[in-house]
Amino acid sequence: MQGRQERRRSIIAVGRRSVVKRVSLRKAVAMVLVLAAIAATCAALWMSQGLCCMLLALPIFGIVYLLVFHARWFYVALMTAPRDLRALYSYVNILWTTRTYAKRNLSIPDIFHDVVNRHPDRPCFLFQDEVWSFKEVEDFSLRVTAALKANGVKKDSIVGLMINNCPQQPGLWLGNSRLGAITPLINTNQRGKALVHSINVAKCDVLIFSDEYQSAVQDVVGELNPGLKLFKFTHRPLNTSNPKVESSGDGITDFTNVLENTPPAPWTMGLGDGFQGRLLYIYTSGTTGLPKAAVISNARFVFLTAGLHFMGLRPTDRLYCPLPLYHTAGGVISVGQALLFGCTVIIKAKFSASQYFPDCAKYNATGAHYIGEMCRYILATPPSPADSQHNVRVIYGNGLRLQIWDEFIKRFNIKQVLEFYGATEGNANIANTDGTPGAIGFVSRIFPNVYPIAIIKVDQETGEPVRNGLGLCQLAAPNEPGVFIGKIQAHNPARQYLGYVDKAASEKKVVNNVFQYGDAAFISGDILVADEFGYLFFRDRTGDTFRWRGENVSTTEVEAAISRVAEHRDAVVYGVLVPNTEGRAGMCGIVDVNGSLDLDKLAQDLARDLPVYARPVFIRVLNSMDMTGTFKMKKTDLQKEAFDPKLAKDDKLYYLDLKQNRYLPLHEEEYDKIVSGKIRL
Repeated sequence: MQGRQERRRSIIAVGRRSVVKRVSLRKAVAMVLVLAAIAATCAALWMSQGLCCMLLALPIFGIVYLLVFHARWFYVALMTAPRDLRALYSYVNILWTTRTYAKRNLSIPDIFHDVVNRHPDRPCFLFQDEVWSFKEVEDFSLRVTAALKANGVKKDSIVGLMINNCPQQPGLWLGNSRLGAITPLINTNQRGKALVHSINVAKCDVLIFSDEYQSAVQDVVGELNPGLKLFKFTHRPLNTSNPKVESSGDGITDFTNVLENTPPAPWTMGLGDGFQGRLLYIYTSGTTGLPKAAVISNARFVFLTAGLHFMGLRPTDRLYCPLPLYHTAGGVISVGQALLFGCTVIIKAKFSASQYFPDCAKYNATGAHYIGEMCRYILATPPSPADSQHNVRVIYGNGLRLQIWDEFIKRFNIKQVLEFYGATEGNANIANTDGTPGAIGFVSRIFPNVYPIAIIKVDQETGEPVRNGLGLCQLAAPNEPGVFIGKIQAHNPARQYLGYVDKAASEKKVVNNVFQYGDAAFISGDILVADEFGYLFFRDRTGDTFRWRGENVSTTEVEAAISRVAEHRDAVVYGVLVPNTEGRAGMCGIVDVNGSLDLDKLAQDLARDLPVYARPVFIRVLNSMDMTGTFKMKKTDLQKEAFDPKLAKDDKLYYLDLKQNRYLPLHEEEYDKIVSGKIRL
């Protein structure tokens, strides 16, 4: 019986190869005939009408050839050409800008000085009721340069900043970078072990912190380097005409007093570390462990900022930024628009969904920044006249989900969305330049090699590349999930990979022998899908995808479905192990503050929207959700605690009874029955 089946499969395989050969033969014959016809026509034209007619005929035959043999490619190229040409123009501008600065070996303070000279009195930063002109920001930074130099800071010194959102924050690191020193931007939410790690991993020589974080620093000072200099920064206008040296008795120098007693340094070009020098350390969000410090050079700062600017912003824009300035999004992408291109940036102390568009109207913003789940929170606010009474032309950021994209731009009257994608530590950034809903960028189908990024096949659970018989990586086909990579080119500022301060952590993000032996690429760890037109859509993080009932489950897609049917509640999905069961069962932590969540309705709605294998098997109802500063939900602890009632604290647990299509309470008795197999999932 088995031998018969093998012979049958062999016959089918041979038959298929024969069909392929016949099709290929027909194509080859047709191609020869068309080429012969083209040659004969060209010869006739040459003899009768001359060379000009023949040259005119060649493009026509070329188009005919494409239509006959590559009709679908021709259609895709025709549909995407405007998008690709606009993006190519922007990319040329980006490369021209970076090359210009590279030739002059300019650092960010040098570039900013040129901007200040063009319009010294234009507002650079707006904050609450404060207006900081470009000249005032530079003067403040020059005072910082002098103060730090007087306190021993020099080239390659590490000066950590733990400063909340305010115009002085970029002014402080600008002043530091003018000395060629590096500034780690420390997450102001960090406490205890995470704070100690962030300070120590960067090897800080100096730490400047806002006075409101003094207790957090003092709690861990015994675990820090004894040689670390501590400065407390007090938020107040500088009194430089009659400075007073005040002591709070805590033994920590008030850096604001130091600034008041220090004249500004004279401006001198080229004192920093140059275009390729290190500028900032920016930490990853730490959703899966302790944060890692990513290296941002002056060159990378320019590339990230210019990459967005040339996609749809203008030097005259007023940009609203409610994001933390210790992260790449707010501290580089938005702040950089002021420092490099002369935009006015409106700094918000803290994000507020209800004040987002009212603030945009108040400050006359023409652009606004978003990230993560912010758009969902804004959409969940009650409708009001402020929804459309603003001048915001463009919103930019990453994380606007496909499920709310159209509803958001319609309700808030947004003309353009610039959704972009890129890892802080990576070398590859992409952008959705034409507002295609849900897309985070694209790969050109006409000239895919101009911008060296790709989607390669990987094992979605382990993240390891799938290689061919030669040991090289394989490109993912259209609509096939794969991981996003950026090819590393050491001498190209746009393609360099600087990674983390920790070299071992950096090496883990590099894949070698990608498309040819000896090449290398940054591997993002993000699973994307490219459609036929090259548009890229985020699917999940490698490791977040899990298998259940023999199928791959995308946590991102399930989270989006749950949020949609559960009134935009915070929801996080993850896979948990069930003893003696293959794969991981889906579990969802969902926030229900006022007890209004209808689990019966949730089960019915999810049964309609999701296949059976993707529906969460377990539900954990939470009072609140731990979030990162960039509005990403933390799931590590929830995943460890799984569905054990003993670990759930005060949260309520439920499990899905597929026969009833209902979520039933999960107590210790039900837990034991699930573990022993008496309750089948």
